[in-house]
Amino acid sequence: MQERQLEQMKNGQGFIAALDQSGGSTPKALALYGISEDEYANKDEMFDLVHEMRSRIITSPAFDSDHIIGAILFEQTMDREIEGMYTGDYLAEKKGVVPFLKVDKGLDEEANGVQLMKPISDLEDTLKRANERNIFGTKMRSVIKEANPEGIKAVVDQQFDIGKKIISAGLVPIIEPEVDIKSPEKEKCEELLKAEIRNHLDQLEQGENVMLKLTIPTVANTYKELIEHPNVVRVVALSGGYAIDEANEKLSENHGLIASFSRALTQDLNAKQSDEEFNNTLEKAATSIYRASIT
Repeated sequence: MQERQLEQMKNGQGFIAALDQSGGSTPKALALYGISEDEYANKDEMFDLVHEMRSRIITSPAFDSDHIIGAILFEQTMDREIEGMYTGDYLAEKKGVVPFLKVDKGLDEEANGVQLMKPISDLEDTLKRANERNIFGTKMRSVIKEANPEGIKAVVDQQFDIGKKIISAGLVPIIEPEVDIKSPEKEKCEELLKAEIRNHLDQLEQGENVMLKLTIPTVANTYKELIEHPNVVRVVALSGGYAIDEANEKLSENHGLIASFSRALTQDLNAKQSDEEFNNTLEKAATSIYRASIT
């Protein structure tokens, strides 16, 4: 299974669906889906509703391996079931989609123009459970807001330090140092980030594989050399707050870069839609993101 999934992530045509909104961003995700905060009484009900939303997306006929090659899950989603199967098993066995797990615990306060990840105190236990749940890889996010060399180095150092522990556990880390699309120094940030990532990639041993999840660059094909690096399974792009049409347009200008969109995939879905409306809306979004990803 792992070898087949590695081949799918390296060479498969399609994109990764990011379904990993966590505790802090769940109310916003539900609100976009048409469920307001007065429709649930507590966190348990909130997480039940968001699992229903994710289950509806994943079980939809529009959610298939013809367009979607991987999906990133929130930890609770990994531990829950869809149609009597753990979510990762359902994705892999029923849908042919490679499952990933978000492992970070959110962002620290901003310093040196960046936000590092909060400490991940239970990483070892989480990785053990991820292996038990047949998860292929992980994802963790930091944010870069200013072209501060010291801050950007700290972000990449932290990402690769934790990434190596994930590799040691037999999983493939998605390293995600997001550059804020609103940064006035976005292009400069991307040049500094590329150099730092390249430096770390060149220190990896053969067979130490990573994926990268990066903001769509200001200058098209900025990340070409990272896409071609032998230790990189795939480079995927986050939508970063761009609406779907703009995200797709920018993505299509970058050869070899595929999408890992969250809001852009689900922005037009609504709890009140009939199954036919819901499936058609999801299919339209998935098809458009797929087309932008295979350029």
